[in-house]
Amino acid sequence: MSPIIRARKLGKRYGTTRALDAVDFDIEAGRIVGLIGPNGAGKTTALKAILGLTDYEGELSVLGLDPHTQRTQLMEHVCFIADVAVLPRWLRVGEAIEFVAGVHPRFSREKCRAFLSHTKITDGMRVRELSKGMIVQLHLALVMAIDAKLLVLDEPTLGLDILYRKSFYESLLSDYFDEQKTIIVTTHQVEEIEHILTDLMFIQGGRIVLSATMEEVGERYAEVMVNPDKADAARALKPLNERQVFGKSIFLFDGADRTRLAELGEIHKPSVADLFVATMKGTYA
Repeated sequence: MSPIIRARKLGKRYGTTRALDAVDFDIEAGRIVGLIGPNGAGKTTALKAILGLTDYEGELSVLGLDPHTQRTQLMEHVCFIADVAVLPRWLRVGEAIEFVAGVHPRFSREKCRAFLSHTKITDGMRVRELSKGMIVQLHLALVMAIDAKLLVLDEPTLGLDILYRKSFYESLLSDYFDEQKTIIVTTHQVEEIEHILTDLMFIQGGRIVLSATMEEVGERYAEVMVNPDKADAARALKPLNERQVFGKSIFLFDGADRTRLAELGEIHKPSVADLFVATMKGTYA
């Protein structure tokens, strides 16, 4: 089966700055992919290329289509939630539902209203009367009611409190996602999406520096908490990163022999956040 997204030598330049530097990647159908990187790493540019919002160098295929030249056909199967509200503040909820129903052939009013029935949002409310959390709920209801093959989320919960963020991702998994759909999500709150991801992509300086399934990440990387008397032995194995906690050293290893690591201390699977910090070491210097 062909990947739902296929990029080869994908590049984008803004003046003298390379936002994307000839990157290659594939994204298969039925996956939830975390595209993670620091500010200015190229995440948004990559999403814009996938959504047909910018031109690019190289080759890019999304659902078998060229997103730049065949965007109209592509948008029948793609949905997008950005980190900013795009609904006019004067618009009523019922009018928003009717608008989407009029422009998207795969939208279901019934599904949308079923999602909204679990919220405090009513048809007569205007967008300006909604809290930011309620606006996100409205966006999610409108999007989840579309039978799209690809959902792109760019910092979808930015500025929301932890209850709204948790509810957002629970709804995404229970009410929307299935093996026929693919989700790409970017966020700086990586610890909150780790449990839903099937694949992980780190981007830095316009280049993909890590692309793996979560299973591969668990097999490849390991953390070990080491007592001071074994710290030098751990350093001899060339760890990817070292940090201090309560007088002990925690070492992060990439592809090291698990038998040798077990002699140093207890082995743990690193969190995505710790792996990200180690991989991006020096980026914020």
